[in-house]
Amino acid sequence: MPISAELSNRLAGSLEEIVEHFGTPFHLYDEKGIRENGEALIRAFEEVESFREYFAVKALPNPTIMKIMQDLGFGFDCSSIAELLLSRQIGASGEQIMFTSNNTSAAEFAVAEADGGCVLNLDDISLIDKVPRMPELICFRYNPGERRSGNSIIGNPIEAKYGVAHDQLLEAYQKAMQRGARRFGLHTMLASNELNHAYMVETARMLLDRVVSLSEKLGIQFEFINIGGGLGIPYRPQEKPLDIVSMGREIADLFRSFKAHHGYAPKLFLESGRYITGPYGVLITRAINRKEIYRTYVGVDSCMSSLMRPGMYGAYHHISVLGKQGEQETVDVVGSLCENNDKFAVQRPLPAIQDGDILIIHDAGAHGHAMGFNYNGKTRPKELLLRSDGSVDLIRREETIDDIFTTLNFEPDRFIPG
Repeated sequence: MPISAELSNRLAGSLEEIVEHFGTPFHLYDEKGIRENGEALIRAFEEVESFREYFAVKALPNPTIMKIMQDLGFGFDCSSIAELLLSRQIGASGEQIMFTSNNTSAAEFAVAEADGGCVLNLDDISLIDKVPRMPELICFRYNPGERRSGNSIIGNPIEAKYGVAHDQLLEAYQKAMQRGARRFGLHTMLASNELNHAYMVETARMLLDRVVSLSEKLGIQFEFINIGGGLGIPYRPQEKPLDIVSMGREIADLFRSFKAHHGYAPKLFLESGRYITGPYGVLITRAINRKEIYRTYVGVDSCMSSLMRPGMYGAYHHISVLGKQGEQETVDVVGSLCENNDKFAVQRPLPAIQDGDILIIHDAGAHGHAMGFNYNGKTRPKELLLRSDGSVDLIRREETIDDIFTTLNFEPDRFIPG
């Protein structure tokens, strides 16, 4: 959806100067919006006795952004060695980190265990025997299969590669207990960019029901449930935002009822990424070419390597042109990759764009820079943070050709079998 009127006004007054100073393209994030949104999430779940957000590092893996999350009291949801290391470099440790990976390697298990460990969330029953040393606290990612539906991004749970199957879950906890686990959590992640709050409430209900069943059979209590991420943002202007207030209130009711029946309630964890930062980031790019053939194409100085969601998912990102409104024309906004899906917009009505115009691509604050790549030798752009006081900090420099060539500088190594 379009960025907030407040952010739009702030950018209108300073974006040309920012572009002149830093050059295009760049990702820019709004500190004020991110902080206020994080605080609103906390308020939405204040009726749940023990709530914690674990920011999904994969959405925006930048230490400066992660420190803002730390200020808000958030932990970190990690799924790779790099994300674990980033979290620890800013001071997170132990149960401030949840590690959820799939097809987990021995190297990943080793890093997960090091430096104070983390909350280990296993994706597969076969991984139990591969954990070098079973931690006291263990969690499993639950895949309910045909019992729930997913959406177009994660897909039908039956077809998804994630999670422990319904009929494996009891055995998974039994095997973990045999290896020494004594504290327990339960996790799931069924959808991505979900805008229906009732779906997320039902996910919480499903996990609480699983907790009751498993607790009775295993003679244990669960310390927490984690209903995953998947909280959506309205990318299209006509879409309604997720009703986070109703979601928090209805989930709090579930927890109160659980406590009334069982004498305790587990903690509630979320692992949102997109919901926290997505609406508070933009990709700024400049028009550099106009091509008139069977369609009108506006070429810009960034490409799909800076924001691949439109090419990968057919996703919509709102676009505005700095200082221009009024009469519109229908164009494709494209980059320079040798791929025909290198398009930020397809047949989109936009104000008439000329070379040099500055385009603002909205809702790029999550899974934008993080999903970048180097096809065609393209380099990923810099990242900037618009501070609450109006100043702008460089928080990641742009890549260079030398960066891309670094892995071609190595000591020769030839092996002759036999």
